[in-house]
Amino acid sequence: MNIAVNTRLLLKNKLEGIGWFSFETLRRIAENHPEHTFYYIFDRKYDESFISSDNIIPVVAGLPTRHPFLWFLWFEFTIPQVLRKIKADIFVSPDGMLSLRTQIPQITVIHDINFHHNPHQLPFWVRKYNNYFYKRFAKKATQIGTVSEYSKSDISETYNINPNKIDVFYNGSNSAYTPLNEKEKEAIKTKYTNSCEYFVFIGALNPRKNIPGLLKSYEIFKNSGNYDHKLIIIGSAMHLTGEIDDTLNKMKHKLDVIFTGRLELEELHLVLGGALALVFIPFFEGFGIPLVEAMYAEIAIVSGDTTSLPEVAGDAALSCSPHDHKKVAENMELIANDENLRQNLIAQGRIQREKFSWDKSAERFWTCIKKVINEVQINKNA
Repeated sequence: MNIAVNTRLLLKNKLEGIGWFSFETLRRIAENHPEHTFYYIFDRKYDESFISSDNIIPVVAGLPTRHPFLWFLWFEFTIPQVLRKIKADIFVSPDGMLSLRTQIPQITVIHDINFHHNPHQLPFWVRKYNNYFYKRFAKKATQIGTVSEYSKSDISETYNINPNKIDVFYNGSNSAYTPLNEKEKEAIKTKYTNSCEYFVFIGALNPRKNIPGLLKSYEIFKNSGNYDHKLIIIGSAMHLTGEIDDTLNKMKHKLDVIFTGRLELEELHLVLGGALALVFIPFFEGFGIPLVEAMYAEIAIVSGDTTSLPEVAGDAALSCSPHDHKKVAENMELIANDENLRQNLIAQGRIQREKFSWDKSAERFWTCIKKVINEVQINKNA
C-alpha cells in the first residue's frame, strides 16, 4: 500500500503536542510495517532525522502552512495533486485536517475540539476555519482517531458521528523523562531558583492553558505562609497572552515567577524532574501529555478536573476545578508540606503511567489504519 501522511508538523526542534504525537507514532508504524510505503508530505524543507526507515519517501509540496488561508490551499489543492501523483491508497492526517477534494480513504486524528466549545480563545481566522471545516472533516473521514475517551465522546456527540468510527489511542511520554538523583535536583535548582524548591508548568501560553489562573493560585499560595517556593512556567507564547501580562503585573510575588520560554528536551527533562510538583490546571485538554511526563519523571501533580484530565491523571494527582484558585493553592500547600503525600502521589503515578506509552499508541493507531487498509483491499478485490 502507498500510505500518504500529512507531516507538516514535523518541525526540527519545534515539536509541540501534536508534532510529538506524529513523530513518535509514525516512526514506529513505518519501522514496524516495511511491507508498506509511507509518503511523508511536508510543507517546507524537512530534517533528515524524520526519515527513519527505508520505506519512508519524503515529499515537499506547497508553501509553509502558517495561516488558515494557506491551510485551505494546502489541503484542498496541493494535497489532492500530491495524492494523485504518488498514487496514494490512503491519506493519514495526524493533526485533524483532511482534504475535502479527494475521494481516496482518509484517516484523521482529532485531538480535541476546544475551538468548538471556546472559540473566543483563538484568533479570528483560526476559529472560523476550525469551526467551519472540522465537522466536515469528521464526516468525510473513513476513520477517526483521538487521544482520550473524553474526546471520543465529545467528537461523537458534537458532530453526530457514530462512535464505532472513532478509535482511541492515548499519548505516551518521551523516554527522556526519568527521575533525577539528588545531585541533579540540586544543580537544576541552583541554576533556576537560587536553590529554592519550585512548582512547574509546561505548555504553550494560550488562553486554554489558564496561565492567569495558575498565577493567581500561586499568589494565594505564597501569601498563605512563609514559602520561598518559585514557579517556573515553560512554553512559548502563542496568542492572546495579554491577560497573562496583566495578571503578572498585579502580583506581589511576580519576581518569583520564572518564564523560561521553550526548552530543548534535555533541559526540559531536568527542569521537570527537579520540581516539587507539576501544576497543570488548563480549562480544556484532549489529553494532557505533561501529566504523563510528570509521572515518568516521578514528581507529584496538581491537576485540573475538567475534560480528559481525570481520565489521564487517575489517582496520581490532587485534582480540583481550574476556576477554584483557592483550592489549587491549598493543594500546592499540601504538596509543599507533606512528604508522605508527595511520595504516595508518585507511587500512584508509577501505576497510572503503565497505561501510556508511545509503543501502545503506535500499535493502536496502526489498528485504526489497518481497518481502512482492509476496506481498500476488499474494494480492490471486489
